[in-house]
Amino acid sequence: MKVKQHTIKKQVELSGVGLHTGVISNMTFLPAPPNHGIKFQRVDLEGRPTVDADCDLVVDVSRGTTLEQNGARVYTVEHVLAALVGMEIDNVLIQLDGPEPPIMDGSSIQFIEVLEDAGLEEQNALRRFFEVEESIQYKDPSREVEMVALPTDNYRVTVMVDYNSPVLGSQHASITDISQFKPEIASCRTFCFLHELEMLYNSNLIKGGDLNNAIVVVDRVVEEKELVHLAKMFNKQKVEVKKEGILNNVDLRYRNEPARHKLLDVVGDLALVGRPLKAQILAARPGHAANVAFAKKLKRAMEKSGSSHIPHYDPKLPPVMDINQISNILPHRYPFQLLDKIIYLDETVVAGVKNVTINEPFFMGHFPGNPVMPGVMQVEAMAQTGGILVLSTVDDPENYWTYFLGIESCKFRKMVLPGDTLIFKCELLAPIRRGIAKMRGEAYVGNTLVCEAVMTASITRKES
Repeated sequence: MKVKQHTIKKQVELSGVGLHTGVISNMTFLPAPPNHGIKFQRVDLEGRPTVDADCDLVVDVSRGTTLEQNGARVYTVEHVLAALVGMEIDNVLIQLDGPEPPIMDGSSIQFIEVLEDAGLEEQNALRRFFEVEESIQYKDPSREVEMVALPTDNYRVTVMVDYNSPVLGSQHASITDISQFKPEIASCRTFCFLHELEMLYNSNLIKGGDLNNAIVVVDRVVEEKELVHLAKMFNKQKVEVKKEGILNNVDLRYRNEPARHKLLDVVGDLALVGRPLKAQILAARPGHAANVAFAKKLKRAMEKSGSSHIPHYDPKLPPVMDINQISNILPHRYPFQLLDKIIYLDETVVAGVKNVTINEPFFMGHFPGNPVMPGVMQVEAMAQTGGILVLSTVDDPENYWTYFLGIESCKFRKMVLPGDTLIFKCELLAPIRRGIAKMRGEAYVGNTLVCEAVMTASITRKES
């Protein structure tokens, strides 16, 4: 799995009819900055409102997943979201001039193809996975649905479906790594049973349904009169079917294509948790209602697992900047170079790491026999972290100096000792103007705040 966040390199678009609304929409994918996430934007509505890809915003699961926010709805988002998860794209803005993404051929493959045409761009931020640490279960006995997330070090999904149908029967589908999504799952199309068609049609759904974008499973004998009615429903001159099989004798792409499509839906709906998952997902008889309910349960567990405002540091992952890259930007050198890694960087926030060891030169004279990191050194390390942020706003940072102008509201909450790992977070409080930057800095050991301050600095060009 990718360890850094990704967006797309350029804007791409496609058009088509929505499965349930029947409205033709133009959909445009646009690059987005780190930590933006996946957002939809209804450009056809006043104010061009945005809708976050968030399970708490789901308002309908009638044969698809519908989101609503800021007075705007977006229908049937699961196939697009599945494509983004399969591509490991974290940040993108999806503009729509209609209420529903195009259904295309009923799968995710055409979304993946257009995203591949856009190309992926690695960003200076690590992906913040939600790593499931213990079993999380969801059950709906009325529908015989069971879903569980188990701990693992990647993203695995297994789906079992049982339709009590002589055509489909019991089916399984699985992937053991998200890289298998495109070749194994993405091209699998949405489907329904013949006996559901009339209900869906009468419920004002599947207005954009066509035998080219959905599989209709026929599990009973169909009279000629009904075939004529179905032909009118799909605007076809004629439809036909074998005794039991697929309407219009459409060939399946895989023997278990329906189960694979259910896995596609699970991947798309669980994208609404809001962060990439490291978990093994086992799902028996899933559907959109269960998927979304399970996503909400996962999100609650994620929120409970830790505060999202504290930078997450995983020493197994590569840094955004290592010590050599930091040295190319900051002028500090031993014994005053107090920053080891940058683990996050965007336009307004930076996070860095300082490993505190007994070999620090200041421990020789600061409380010998009771080594405590001086508060002034903590502030200096925090300021160096902020220096990376302000220098990242210029094209040639090696040609600039950063100078302290002021420190306000500085507090030391807890002693920092040898063996501690300091995590610094600095965030701009206002845009940089005339070379003056004001930011709030915080230092953590684990989840404990040990130091905080508001710092002001200037950035000035070196004299040639």
